[in-house]
Amino acid sequence: MPAVTVADITVLPRVNEVIGARARSVKSITTAPQGYEGEGFPVRRTFAGIDMAQLDPFIMMDQMGEVEYAPGEPKGTPWHPHRGFETVTYIIDGIFDHKDNNGGGGTISNGDTQWMTAGAGILHIETPPEHLVMSGGLFHGFQLWVNLPAEKKWSTPAYQDVRAKDVALLSSTDGGALIRVIAGEVDGHSGPGTTQTPITLIHATIAAGAELRLPWRKDYNALVYVAAGFGYVGDEHRPVHTGQTTVFGDGDTIVVRAADQQESRSPALELFILGGAPIKEPVAWMGPFVMNTKQEVLQAFEDFQKGLLGTIPAIYKEDAKKPLTRGGEGSKPNVATSGATSGATSGATSGAKKDTAEVLNVHGAPSEMQEG
Repeated sequence: MPAVTVADITVLPRVNEVIGARARSVKSITTAPQGYEGEGFPVRRTFAGIDMAQLDPFIMMDQMGEVEYAPGEPKGTPWHPHRGFETVTYIIDGIFDHKDNNGGGGTISNGDTQWMTAGAGILHIETPPEHLVMSGGLFHGFQLWVNLPAEKKWSTPAYQDVRAKDVALLSSTDGGALIRVIAGEVDGHSGPGTTQTPITLIHATIAAGAELRLPWRKDYNALVYVAAGFGYVGDEHRPVHTGQTTVFGDGDTIVVRAADQQESRSPALELFILGGAPIKEPVAWMGPFVMNTKQEVLQAFEDFQKGLLGTIPAIYKEDAKKPLTRGGEGSKPNVATSGATSGATSGATSGAKKDTAEVLNVHGAPSEMQEG
């Protein structure tokens, strides 16, 4: 897991431990199920089984890989829409290309982040570059969905390119943990990502046997996902391992300790640490759309079918692995009446059925309405 490393961690600013700070208690530990997304991403659904109220303002997070692709195996997603939230793609190993219909995008590699605000609506595609498809290679990253409050769901789509060299690098008090602040703030040190919803996002590496006591805003929730390795969470020393997410309760400090023995391929404990200010608004989510009401989600499908979320740029249509076929003006998505794919295809055109099925399956997002 290279991402961003330093030759001498002792030269980095140290995170201060606050005397008398109260460690956050452990509320739950869940294990992510494994599956596949799009045209073949192996993924762990890191938030599966966690109440949406505990995740707020986050919606979904996938660990993509870690996988060693043979030549010809790297896969991407087809062109697809989003509305109502932000997607954050962080690459630890490998290379990834992103393009959207507003001209945003680019290539990210070890330690880079793509931050896309879908807002009122956008179409985009995520693929490995052609040379990586030909050669194969290691691929590992994360994609996080961050909800937007109602007042920002209709904002103009935007794109940020957050480079590894700009990430804030910190050390734990004893020098046993490297803390990469991608967005938000820790102990007065801010990451480069600009967030519409107040959040903090960190990739931390803790050496075997070391402990991280990370000061955390009281008004933020706190989630820690183990990307690799073995460790313990909280002052309760609850054991955790690769693929598990810890939800913390109230307090001032997140406490995580790396086990003394780690596996040979991952000699340190690798963590994705995140939290934010809960939006505390109703959530209606289905496929690529995250809104406040069921009606707004159904409207998003209809707007997509009408082409109101944009069109695939002509120069990319031939290269799109599975270009989405638009329905004609006035065509209806096959979710227009029930909010679920089953039993709701009456009156839909065949093109609309194909569109909706492909859109619902791109990110492994729920194909039935989720409300909370």
